[in-house]
Amino acid sequence: MTEFVCVAGAWLGSWAWEEVADRVRAAGHGVHPVTLSGVAEKRGAAAGQQTHVRDVVEEIERLDLRDVVLVGHSYAGIPVGQAAERIGDRLRRVVFVDASVPAQGESFVSAWWEGPASLEAQLAANGGFWAPPTADEFAGQGLTDEQTARLLKGATPHPGASLADPAVLARPLGELPATYVKCLLDGPEPSEDVARLLTSEQWRLVEMDTGHWPMFSRPAELAEILLAEA
Repeated sequence: MTEFVCVAGAWLGSWAWEEVADRVRAAGHGVHPVTLSGVAEKRGAAAGQQTHVRDVVEEIERLDLRDVVLVGHSYAGIPVGQAAERIGDRLRRVVFVDASVPAQGESFVSAWWEGPASLEAQLAANGGFWAPPTADEFAGQGLTDEQTARLLKGATPHPGASLADPAVLARPLGELPATYVKCLLDGPEPSEDVARLLTSEQWRLVEMDTGHWPMFSRPAELAEILLAEA
């Protein structure tokens, strides 16, 4: 039995994985969604990026999980990528779902597509937190009105320190066994850093014809992609 440890991106908690988790459990595997410190039911907890790495590692160690597929969506790819190398032989594979990937000494802010100053200004204007998207920002991502409403209802502000802290890697990320899931409505090509990683023999690419939140827009398809790694 494979153990899936799933971490959603900014603003979202373990609740975001409910539909995917039900399908993976029905296939006979373990699923352990993790809420990162500072969001959802852990809102208010102080959280830097290494706090989020520990959130993932400590949950795996607490449950004594083996044969782990670590799944990181969006921002969560950064702490998940670091956690993957810290759990040693417990790891089976990492799955990055339309995710950012960690780079030694770099942060989520430093790689922000509009430039670091843009995201830094958003954090400063919201008391050091990243405000959840508005309904308009979910447009064009393959979501129904009901799915968008669910996202808006559950999203909470994300602690800015976790976005600004640098990643810490002991070895090149390309050495990890990994699958990258590219959601095409969020851009047809992987980012340059992901494209470089995909040249590794350890990495492979899977595409989904949906937007950045496939656990909501295409939960059955995403579940099948995860089950292929079991």
